[in-house]
Amino acid sequence: MGQTITEKIFSAHCEKEVVAGDIVESHIDMVIGNDITTPLSIKAFERSGAKQLASPDNFCIVMDHFIPAKDIASANQARISRDFAKKHNLKYFFDERDMGIEHALLPEKGLVVSGDVIIGADSHTCTHGALGAFSTGMGSTDLAYAMITGKNWFKIPESIQVVFSGKPAKGVYGKDLILEVIRQIGVDGALYQALEFCGDTIAHLGMDDRFSLCNMAIEAGAKNGIIAPDNITKEFLATRAKQNGALRAEPRFFQSDKDARYSKVLHIDVSSMEPLVAYPFLPSNGKPISQAQKENLKIDQAFIGSCTNGRLSDLKIASEILKNRRIHPDVRLIITPGTQKIYKQAQELGYVDILLDAGALISNPTCGACLGGYMGILGDNERCISTTNRNFIGRMGSRTSEVYLANSAVVAYSAICGKIADPRSEV
Repeated sequence: MGQTITEKIFSAHCEKEVVAGDIVESHIDMVIGNDITTPLSIKAFERSGAKQLASPDNFCIVMDHFIPAKDIASANQARISRDFAKKHNLKYFFDERDMGIEHALLPEKGLVVSGDVIIGADSHTCTHGALGAFSTGMGSTDLAYAMITGKNWFKIPESIQVVFSGKPAKGVYGKDLILEVIRQIGVDGALYQALEFCGDTIAHLGMDDRFSLCNMAIEAGAKNGIIAPDNITKEFLATRAKQNGALRAEPRFFQSDKDARYSKVLHIDVSSMEPLVAYPFLPSNGKPISQAQKENLKIDQAFIGSCTNGRLSDLKIASEILKNRRIHPDVRLIITPGTQKIYKQAQELGYVDILLDAGALISNPTCGACLGGYMGILGDNERCISTTNRNFIGRMGSRTSEVYLANSAVVAYSAICGKIADPRSEV
C-alpha cells in the first residue's frame, strides 16, 4: 500500500516507514511562537532547568497579536519574549521593526519550506501546509518540549482526500473552497486527520489562495491541511530565496502515491460554485452569497486581513472594487495587511491610496481584530462581514455581536453597499 504525503514527510523525518496511527518522535524543522503563547513556553522551558535551545535556528518568535502593545498587561507579556530573545541571541525574532502576522511572515521570509515538519502554539499553524509541509498547532508546553529537545511526539494522522475539479467561477477564491469543505463535513468532520487538497483546480490557485485554503483546515477539526508542491510552489520558493538571499533549508518535495490509503474521499466541483458566506456562529454555516444578499443583512463593520486573507492579492481585490468609490456612511472598513512588506508593496502599487480614499482605515499587521483583542472590537448587537477564520459567539467582541465570514471581494463590496452583497453584480 502506498503512502500519503503526510506519511512520507514523517517517514523521511523518522528515517523509517510510518503509516497513519503510528506514534513517533520526530525532529522539528521550525518551532513558532507568538507574543501570547510564547511566555508560557518560556516559563516551562526555564522551569525544566534547560539552559539553551536545542535548535536555536529552528525556533522563531513573531510578535503579532497585541503589538504594538494595547495595554500594560500586553506590554509586560511582550517583554518576556523580548528578554528571552535577547538572552538567547535569537536569530528569528520579529517585532515592530520587521513585523507581520506569523503565518504570512514566515513564508514571506523563506523560513518554512516544502517537506518541513512545523509546529506552532497557534491553531492556524496549519497554514504552512500550502507549501507541502506538515504543519500543525500545539499547546505552549508542547512548544517548550520542542524548544528543549528539538523534537516532539506525534500520532500520524489518517488523511481525507479533498478532490477539487474545474476552474473556479468568477469571484470564487480559496476562501470559498475551504468554506465549502467545512460546510459539507462540519467543524468536527476531520478530527485529528489530515485534509489533503488536490485535483485539477489546484493549478488555478495561486499561493495566496492555497494559504487561505490550508489556514482553515483546523476549522474542520483537522490536524493539518496540505497541498502537494507543484511548479507554482517551486516558483514561490525560488522567489523567496532570491528576495531573502536564501531559504532556511533546502525544500523536499513529496507527493502522495496513487494507491495511498484515505479514510474518506470528498469530490467538489468548483466550476458551478458561487462565493460563500459563513453565518454565525460556526464556520460550517455556509450559505451562497446570492441568498445572503436577499436577506438584507446590514453591517456595521467590514474587515479585511488576518492570517487567512491579509495578503497582497486581498488588498488588490479590495482596491479594484473600491476604486473611485466610498464605503457606506454606516460602515467601518478596517484593513490589516499581513506583513509590513505587503503594506509597502500595496503602497507602491497604489492600493493604499485607493483604500484610504474610499474611507478605509489601514492598521499595522496584527491578529488583534480577528480574536476580539483590539483594533476592531465589535460592540453590542453589531454585525461584521470579515475575511477572518472564526465566527464563534463573541469572537470579535461583544457576545451579542455577529461575524459573517467571506472572501475579500464580498467584504469590500459589502462595505460599499452597507449590507452583505454580491460583488458579481458589478458589471
